[in-house]
Amino acid sequence: MLHNTPIANHSGALLSRQELALIGVTMLWGTTFLIVQNAVAYSGPLFFVGIRFLIAGALSILFFRRAMAGLTRAELGAGTAIGAAIFLSYSLQTWGLQSISSSMSAFLTALYVPMVPLLQWLVLRRPPRLMSWIGIVLAFAGLMLLAGPDTGAGTFGPGEVATLFCALATAGEIILIGHFARHVDSRRVTAVQLVAAGLLSLVFMPVMGETFPAFSWVWLLTAIGLGLMSCMIQLTMNWAQKSISPTRATIIYAGEPVWGGIAGRIAGERLPALALAGAAFIVVGVLVSELRPPLRRKRCAEAGG
Repeated sequence: MLHNTPIANHSGALLSRQELALIGVTMLWGTTFLIVQNAVAYSGPLFFVGIRFLIAGALSILFFRRAMAGLTRAELGAGTAIGAAIFLSYSLQTWGLQSISSSMSAFLTALYVPMVPLLQWLVLRRPPRLMSWIGIVLAFAGLMLLAGPDTGAGTFGPGEVATLFCALATAGEIILIGHFARHVDSRRVTAVQLVAAGLLSLVFMPVMGETFPAFSWVWLLTAIGLGLMSCMIQLTMNWAQKSISPTRATIIYAGEPVWGGIAGRIAGERLPALALAGAAFIVVGVLVSELRPPLRRKRCAEAGG
């Protein structure tokens, strides 16, 4: 059994190996935007998403070929459900971006932050702790600041509706991983969900009117690189959420735009003061979510002998 082994310092603050791993995953997520933006100039979004995840799935099967022999029906179902959520999240966000601004998309997609604890409460009957709620509020406020002041402008049309469902799908993915993680083999479920997401993306290409692109080394090499990254990211999520609640994982995932902003700055972009304030809110939200009331820490210490 995997335990949530903490890394302690003299001040009493705790960060587990799993939490540190999810922070690393979030850093990778945030730095992929510029790479993907360049790749989709040579390929349609659904085709690129499909190839990326199929490559990731193939790599997972190759890496875990011995473990795959033990694939169970429950793991196949769990992986397919998570893969469907991944597919919906990526495809709906991409479709929505055809008619709304990136700032509006970022704001609406960010709604997955408060959606996760609400879904966890309603579906799994697991109410979040008070400090997690405070951290969620701070992180979501930071996401709104990062999105910019123009997020509330304009009409609420099909693009906005699609992006709202994208946020719901993202929240669903996190909830599903948290629900299944303790009962399945992370390696096998990772491979299944990646293949499922890739296949669904390609299957829905005709529905969205997307055609196969001309061959390009740009989208191929990028898909291979991001496929390897996706394999590592999803495996880490499945492993880490065996001992981390969906709510706490969501707080960490909310730092994605911060790392994206850092990557953009390295590439020559400049964040406005409002966006920097948003990044600070998110960092504070992550830290606050890790706090424990002194009385509760004392009781835990006494219980531990």
